[in-house]
Amino acid sequence: MPDSAATFAGRTAIVTGSGRNIGRAIALAFAAGGANVVVNGHRDRDAVEGVVREIEQAGGQAYGLMADVSSHEQVEDLVRKCVQRYGSADIAVSNVGIRRMQPFLEISLEDWDSVLATNLTPAFYLARNVIPHMQKGRWGRIVLISGFDGFWGQVTQRAHNITCKAGLHGLAKALAREFGPDGITANTVAPGAIDTVRDWSQYKHQPREKIEREIPLGRFGKVSEIAAACAFLGSEGGGFVSGQVVHVNGGHYMY
Repeated sequence: MPDSAATFAGRTAIVTGSGRNIGRAIALAFAAGGANVVVNGHRDRDAVEGVVREIEQAGGQAYGLMADVSSHEQVEDLVRKCVQRYGSADIAVSNVGIRRMQPFLEISLEDWDSVLATNLTPAFYLARNVIPHMQKGRWGRIVLISGFDGFWGQVTQRAHNITCKAGLHGLAKALAREFGPDGITANTVAPGAIDTVRDWSQYKHQPREKIEREIPLGRFGKVSEIAAACAFLGSEGGGFVSGQVVHVNGGHYMY
């Protein structure tokens, strides 16, 4: 597991979509800092259990829970089981999403609803269920994983995805304002071009070589670099950062 400068001893983190890629890296980062980590996935139980084993073999504490986070009932159950096992839910990272490349006029009503139900609504469900527990402890960290396309509108044929990514940051700002008095922060992390396992058929308009040439650092980002941003926002040191978006994109786009 990666080294972590942040210390999360005594804290419990829930990381949705943490069976692989960015979510896995985030779960490992919190575990490396001493947090109890709830590893979540929906379809791939083997991947979730693999991350749990990885954390445990490194001496950490992890609990794998399968849940479809587009279902409020399943998110409610996820948080309930987390609190039953560890006594708290201090850090919540919403990291789920699908990316469909569809011309706007070809987006059906079902397509629109399914993308919002997968990319935006789960963050609401997670926050709705963890915040009461954070209020009890007068401490909490909420991190929503968005994306640069929610801020840079020139990505074509992804109206539903762009809407969700922008909406996630709007939700983070609303939570930061309302629950700051309870000691709860809420922020957004917006990854740029990150080296992950993905379906490149959905990126026909963004050839990898072209993207690399556009990034000042000349490379794709690492999942560990997204995890490091989340670890900072989840730490004591990140306690005065709230309602903000951290762009991790190698200078590709500057806001």
